Amino acid sequence: MTTTPASPASEQDGDSTTAARPDRATRAAGLLPADPALRRATVLTLFNSLGNGLYFPLGVLYFTRIVGLDATAVGLGLTVAGLVGVAAGVPAGRAADRWGARQVGALLWAGTGVATAAYVLVQSYAGFLVAVVCATGLQMASRGVQGAIYADVLPAATRVEARAYLRMVTNVAMGLGGAFGAIALQLDTQGAYVTVILVNALSFVAPALMVRRLPLAPHVKERVAADAPVGDRWRAVRDLPYLAVTVLNAVLVVQYTLSEVGLPLWIVERTEAPRWTAALLMIVNCALVALLQVRVARRASQVPSAVRAMGWAGLLLAAACAVYAVSAGLSPVWAVLALAVGAVVQVFSEVLMAAGGWTLGYELADSRAHGVYQGVFGAGMSAGMMAGPALVTVTAIQHGGAGWAALAVLFAAAGLTVRPAVHWARRDGEWRGEAA
Repeated sequence: MTTTPASPASEQDGDSTTAARPDRATRAAGLLPADPALRRATVLTLFNSLGNGLYFPLGVLYFTRIVGLDATAVGLGLTVAGLVGVAAGVPAGRAADRWGARQVGALLWAGTGVATAAYVLVQSYAGFLVAVVCATGLQMASRGVQGAIYADVLPAATRVEARAYLRMVTNVAMGLGGAFGAIALQLDTQGAYVTVILVNALSFVAPALMVRRLPLAPHVKERVAADAPVGDRWRAVRDLPYLAVTVLNAVLVVQYTLSEVGLPLWIVERTEAPRWTAALLMIVNCALVALLQVRVARRASQVPSAVRAMGWAGLLLAAACAVYAVSAGLSPVWAVLALAVGAVVQVFSEVLMAAGGWTLGYELADSRAHGVYQGVFGAGMSAGMMAGPALVTVTAIQHGGAGWAALAVLFAAAGLTVRPAVHWARRDGEWRGEAA
């Protein structure tokens, strides 16, 4: 494995021993990492991702086929729930700074599990709205808190590589869960759907019980022992350079819904490729992300390399859009080939964006208030994923090649604009005592 020099931020955090060998975090001890915090984080991620993957293929179908709700109404309810989740991200991060990220994360995950279990009691649209707003809102609010948890329990020098490792675990576990979910989908009975929902609910409750036992990283223990001042906890919502980086990252995050929503619609409505191509591309994506994410993260764990990663992510995503556009005029075989090439190019964009975003989200934040900063960054990601389906539909799906071109320009511009935004953020970082 390659090693990465410690960043200045890592040295300031006082974790010099781990900083010398950042690849130590993901070195296996048997089947799990050697680092105790990462090992426990792996187990809780595995539980949660298996449940999410199990539920993902049939969640919406439960409410339409079993409960009997209108599909459009269900979609509207999910949108409302997503907006609540975006709005809740920053207050949840503020709570994590005040009462501890692990404690707040445990409450959010437990609440998500209870609200998810309530799905089996839904018999009306009003009941659906209450349950889905609570479950989705709490789950999305936990995204930033989860980032703050990793900031507290993972050594700074290995944090990005560890996040990449956990993302690999997430992809593999969701793939396995999705395979079992497909079995329940094929059975298509109320009992099968209810079983999946309850297992998914347990997949939140189990991590909620485990997360409070995650050990704090040495630099956090030192800060707590020294009773260091916390500074302005709401600074993140007024930190314009950080907000600019957050928005640019959110634009690139749209590519997640491009894979999940845009491509299946594009394949069915605009190309001659068979319908199963959408599943093929999802398998390709999951497999390549699992293979590449950790390797890429090692090379984007410093701010300069993260900036380059984000720039390349935007350009590669633009190239993938161009390849997708070409697939519309091809025969079935060539359309599948073109879509597969585009999907591979997009995977490289995705892993670069994820690694670069993790690094910038942490390194540009005030380390004394990671909760609210990660809440802001997580809310930006949630907003990008919320806006993605509508954006992809009104561009590529409705306008074909011209729409893909508009998306390509947007993604390339976002990736390349990260550099001046980061320079602005680092100049503005003097309030934290950083070097400009």
